[in-house]
Amino acid sequence: MTDNQPHPRLGLAQKDVPPRTQPSGAPQPVPPPLSVVAPRYYGRWVSLLVAIVLVAMVAHSMITNPNFAWGTVGKYLFSPTILEGLWVTVWLTGVIMALAIVLSIALAVMRLSHNPLLAGFSRGYIWFFRGTPVLVQLIFWYNLAALYPTFSVSLPFMPTLYSGSMNDLITPWTAAILGLGLNEAAYMAEIIRAGISSVDEGQQEAARALGMQKVQWLKRIILPQAVPFIIPPTGNQVIGMLKSTSLVSVISLSDLLYSAQAIYSRTYENIPLLIVACIWYLVATTGLSAIQSKIERYFQKGKRR
Repeated sequence: MTDNQPHPRLGLAQKDVPPRTQPSGAPQPVPPPLSVVAPRYYGRWVSLLVAIVLVAMVAHSMITNPNFAWGTVGKYLFSPTILEGLWVTVWLTGVIMALAIVLSIALAVMRLSHNPLLAGFSRGYIWFFRGTPVLVQLIFWYNLAALYPTFSVSLPFMPTLYSGSMNDLITPWTAAILGLGLNEAAYMAEIIRAGISSVDEGQQEAARALGMQKVQWLKRIILPQAVPFIIPPTGNQVIGMLKSTSLVSVISLSDLLYSAQAIYSRTYENIPLLIVACIWYLVATTGLSAIQSKIERYFQKGKRR
C-alpha cells in the first residue's frame, strides 16, 4: 500500500494516519506551563473613578457652602427638643406597626376564608384604606368630633354605661395611631396573605387530615413557614412607617419633624434644622435595617444548612 492509497479501514491516505504512540516506558514530553491572565475590569475602574469624583464634588460643595450652616446643625443635633421628637417618632412607629400587624393577620386570614362575608369585609377594608390618601385619613380622624361631638358606651336596650366628649377621646396621639395604624394594616394584610399563599396547600390538607383546627395549623405549620417570606417586606414597611410618622406634624404632634419646625419657626434657620431631622431619620432607618438583617438571618438558618 503506497503512501497516497486510502487506509483500508479509515478511508484516509496513509500519510494522514497519525503516528503510533510511544511505548509506555518512554518519557512523555512535558507540556508548556499555562499562563493565567487575570481579568481586567476597565469599565469597573472607570465607573468607580467617576463615582469618586462626583461624591468629592458634592461633598466639597456642601462643606464650602456657608448656607448649609454646619455650625447650627451641630448646635441643634443633640438638642433636647430634637431628641424628644425622635423618641416620639420611634415610639409611634412601634405602636402603629404592632397595631397594624395584629389587624393585618386577622384581615389576611379573613381574606383567605371560604366565608364570603368575612372575605368581602376584608376586601372592602383593604380597598378603602389603600384607595384614600393616608394624610386625608389622618386629618379625618383628628376632626372626628365634627361628625360625632359625643360618644357613648351602652348595651342594646340597656341604659348608657358611659358618655363623653369626642374631643377628649380623639387626641393627636389617638388620631395618629388610628389614622396611620388602620391604613398600614391594609398594606400589611396583603403582605401576610402573600406569605401564607406561598406555603403549599398540601400542608394545609395534611394538617386538616390530622384533625388540627384552623388556628392550630396556622400557628404551628403555615405561619412558621411563611415568616421568612413576610419579614423582608415587613421590614420595608416599618422603615416606611418611620418616615410616614412625619405626617403627624399636621395635627400638631411633636414628632421629629414637628420639633425641627418648632425651632426654625423661631430662629428662621430652616435648612440647618431640616438637615438635623434628616440625619436622625437616617440614623433610625440604619438601625432598623440592621435589626431586619439579623431577623432575616435568624429565620433563614435552616435554609442555609
